[in-house]
Amino acid sequence: MTNILDKIVANKRIEVEQQKKEVSIDQLLKQIANVDRKQGLFKQSLINSSTGIIAEFKRRSPSRGWIFENAKIEEVVPLYSNGGASAISVLTDTEFFGGTFADLTLASSLTKTPLLRKDFMVDEYQFYQAAAMGASAVLLIASSLTIQETKQFAIKAKELGLDVLLEVHNEKELRHINEYVDVVGVNNRNLGTFVTDIQASFDLVDKIPDEFVKISESGISSPQTVIDLRQVGYRGFLMGENFMKTDNPGKALANFIQELS
Repeated sequence: MTNILDKIVANKRIEVEQQKKEVSIDQLLKQIANVDRKQGLFKQSLINSSTGIIAEFKRRSPSRGWIFENAKIEEVVPLYSNGGASAISVLTDTEFFGGTFADLTLASSLTKTPLLRKDFMVDEYQFYQAAAMGASAVLLIASSLTIQETKQFAIKAKELGLDVLLEVHNEKELRHINEYVDVVGVNNRNLGTFVTDIQASFDLVDKIPDEFVKISESGISSPQTVIDLRQVGYRGFLMGENFMKTDNPGKALANFIQELS
C-alpha cells in the first residue's frame, strides 16, 4: 500500500521535471546572484536563541486538510519575526500543503529571520530554487532518500550557502547523518501514517551525536513540552499547526513564547 509520503514524493518528481523545463539552472544562478542575503544562518540562530521556536507558515496538511486557507505571508511572517521566532519554516509544496514559491520569495523580502524551505527534496535542482528564493536552510527527509542521496544533496546545499536540516523519525534513519548536516530534527509525526507521538524525540535524543544541533518537530502544543525537550538537549522546536489554527498565528506565537519565560 502506498503511504502518504510515497505519494507526495512521486508527485514531486513529476513537478520538478516540469519546473526544469520552465526555468533553467542558469536562470536560477542569475537569480541567486541578485538575492539580498540578509537572513542569518539557520543553525546559528537556533544556537543563539533563548526559545528555539521555528514557527511554520502552513495553510494545509494531508492529515488535517485546510488549517488556514487564506493565510497571507505578509500578515504572518513579520509577526512571527517580531514575536520572537528563532527561524521561520515556509512550505513551498502546493498540491498537499497549499504553499507556493511566491510565499518563500515574499517572506525573504519581509524578514531577517532565517527561513527554512520546507519541501520534499528529490533533485539537486530544488536547492538552486531554494537559494534563489532566499532560503537560509533546506530540509532533507531521511525516509524519502537513500543515504547516498542525503550526502549528495547536503553537499549541494552547502555549495549554495544553505544550512541542512536532516529529518529522522527512528533510530535506523540516523545512518543518514553526515558531516555536511547542520541540524538533526526528530519528526514526532510518522510520515507514512501521520500519527504523532512526542516520545520519538525523547527516545532518539541521546542517539544523535552532540556535535549536531537537535530539534524536535510536530505535535508540540504545550510550553511545558518545549521546556522538557530543552532539558534533554533540544535547541529547536518546529511548530506550525499550533499557531496556524488560530486567527492570528503571530500573536499565538508571541503568547506561547511569553509562557516559556
